[in-house]
Order: sequence, then structure tokens, then C-alpha cells
Amino acid sequence: MNTTYPDYYENLRKLSGHLARELRSPMSAFAQLSGTATAEGALSTKFKQLIALGIGVAVRCDGCIAYHLHDAIRAGATRQEIMETIGVAILMGGGPAMVYGCEALEALEQFTSAGLLPTGSGQA
Repeated sequence: MNTTYPDYYENLRKLSGHLARELRSPMSAFAQLSGTATAEGALSTKFKQLIALGIGVAVRCDGCIAYHLHDAIRAGATRQEIMETIGVAILMGGGPAMVYGCEALEALEQFTSAGLLPTGSGQA
């Protein structure tokens, strides 16, 4: 796959906005659920976004990888935290998750190159 994840993220964001205008009630409910589920609580927003990223890798969802990797970075996730999340997703999803773990790594590299994650972030 030759996905440019920052572009993919922006395209999905635009498409979901269009879908929200066409399907107001379901998309409004989904947005409310998403906001509530990822809000700060006993678990931080960053941790919740990392969980969502791991699930996205395990279920092999490119869009989930783009969205939740972006949002995990925005919430302050480091490269090492993202890499460990990918590792747990591979544990839970086996070979197919390993392939999507590679996709998540490529997405991380692309978001880093686009300036969303500092090059040295989380690397000791």
C-alpha cells in the first residue's frame, strides 16, 4: 500500500465532516461517544488513543491507524509509547496485525516527517 497517512487523515477528516452533514443524528451520536470515550478520566486521553491505535492495528483498519495515531501524537504520545502499543497489538492480532503494525510504523514515520512528532521524541 502506498498510503500517505497525513493526507489520508486529512481526507478522512473531510469525508467524515461531509458524512456528518448528510447523517446528522448518527454521526452526532458517534462524535459524542468518541469524545466521551477518549476524555480524561482514570485513563488519560493519550492512553485511550494508544488503546484505540492498538485496536486499529489488530483489526487491520487503515483509517483507524491514521486517526488514532494522529490523535495519540496530539495527546502527547512519544515514539516509544507508540512502538510499544504496536507491539501489544501484534501480540493480540498475530501475523495480520504485524503487517498492519508495519503500516502503523510507516504512518508514524510520515507524521514525524510532516512535523507532527519531533524526530527525537521518546527516544532514550
